[in-house]
Amino acid sequence: MARLTLAETVDSVVMNTPIHDIHTHLYDPAFGSLLLWGIDDLLVYHYLVSEAFRHLDIPADHFWAADKSQQAEWIWDALFVRHSPVSEACNGVLTVLHRLGIEPRRHDLPALRAWFARQQPGPYIDQVLTTAGIASVCMTNSPFDDEERPLWEKGFDRDPRFRAALRIDPLLMDWPRSLPRLRSWGYDVSPDRSPRTVSEIRRFLGDWTRRIGSRYCMVSLPPDFAYPTDTDTGWLIDQAVLPHCREHGQAFALMLGVKRAVNPALRMAGDGVGRSNLDALQNLCAANPDNRFLVTVLSRENQHETVILARKFRNLHPFGCWWFTNTPQLISEITTLRLELLGTSFTPQHSDARVLDQLIYKWDHSRRIIARCLNERYARLESSGWTVNRNEIVRDVTELFGGGFESFLNS
Repeated sequence: MARLTLAETVDSVVMNTPIHDIHTHLYDPAFGSLLLWGIDDLLVYHYLVSEAFRHLDIPADHFWAADKSQQAEWIWDALFVRHSPVSEACNGVLTVLHRLGIEPRRHDLPALRAWFARQQPGPYIDQVLTTAGIASVCMTNSPFDDEERPLWEKGFDRDPRFRAALRIDPLLMDWPRSLPRLRSWGYDVSPDRSPRTVSEIRRFLGDWTRRIGSRYCMVSLPPDFAYPTDTDTGWLIDQAVLPHCREHGQAFALMLGVKRAVNPALRMAGDGVGRSNLDALQNLCAANPDNRFLVTVLSRENQHETVILARKFRNLHPFGCWWFTNTPQLISEITTLRLELLGTSFTPQHSDARVLDQLIYKWDHSRRIIARCLNERYARLESSGWTVNRNEIVRDVTELFGGGFESFLNS
C-alpha cells in the first residue's frame, strides 16, 4: 500500500475527526418542534431570507404573513430557479441535499418535501450527526424564552449529545424588563443595586446553571459595548455575572459586533454588523484574570486585534467564524491568521446552526477549508526541517475540533 502524502494525511484526519460543535441554536430532541429540520426550515433561514429579498418584489409584511411553506416556495423560486444558487448559503442547502443522497436538479420542491416527510425524527437526527461527524453540539438556552423555559422546569430525559449553554442577553441588555420577570419567578430583586438584588441575581444564574447543566454562559453584544461602564450592563457583569462564573467554573462567552434591526422589516434577517471597540474586551481580560472569556467577533476588521489580545491574555479563547464571517474566503483568512499567531490554541469554527441539517454543510465546507490551512502550515514546517507525523496531526486537529475548548473550560 502506498504511503499517504502529508496533504492526504491531513485531509483524512480533518475530514474524519469527530467534532464538538461549541455553539449552535439547536435544541435537544425532547424539545420537539423547536428543533428545526427539513427543506422548508433550510430555505426559510435568515441568511436566505435577506438574500431572497434582493429579488422578491413582495412587501416584507406580506412575506411574514404567509405560512412557512409559502415563504419557502418564494425563496426557492428566487434563489434556485430564477438565479443560480452560487452564494454560500444557497450552496449550503445543495451540499446538505447532496450528502443525503438527494440530487436537487432531479427533484422539485414538492419532491424534496416528500423525501423529508418520510424521515422519522430520531433516526434522522442520528443520520445528520453521523453524516456531519458530530460528537456533540452546544445549544443556546435562555430562561427568558417562554417556549423553552417550561420544559426545563418540568425536566426531561436528556440526549447527551446536546449540551447546554446559558444565554443571558435579556438580563444584561434589558434589565428594566428582566427585573419584573425575575420577581415573578420568585427572586427578590428590586430596581436598586443593593447587595440583596445582586445576591438574588446570582441565585437565579446558579439555579439555571445547575438546572440545564450549562457549559458556559453567553451574551451577544453590540459594537458600542464598553467596559468598564456605569450602566446596568456593566454593573450586572461586575457584580453578578463574573462572580457567578468564578464560583461555578463557567467561562463567559462574548459574541461581539451585531447591530440589531438595521432593517426591521426583515426581522432577524435584518440584523447587521459593526466594528466593535475591543478596548472593552482588553479591559475585561485585564481586570478579571481569574475569569475565562470565550470570544467571537462579527466584523472582519476586528479579527486581527482579537488574535493579538489572545496572545496577551491566556484567559481569552477565540472561537468560530460567526454569521457574516462564515464564508469560505473569510474562514480561510481568519483561520490562517489565528494559526500563524496562536498556533492551535483556539477553536477555528462553530456551526451557529439553527436548523439541524445545516450541521452537514457548515462542517463539510469548514473542514475542507481548515484542512487547506493546516496543510500550508505543516508544509512550511517540513520545509524548515521539522518532520510532521500522523499522531501529531491527530493531536492538533482534536484540539482544534473541541479538545482545546474543553481544556480551556477546565483550566
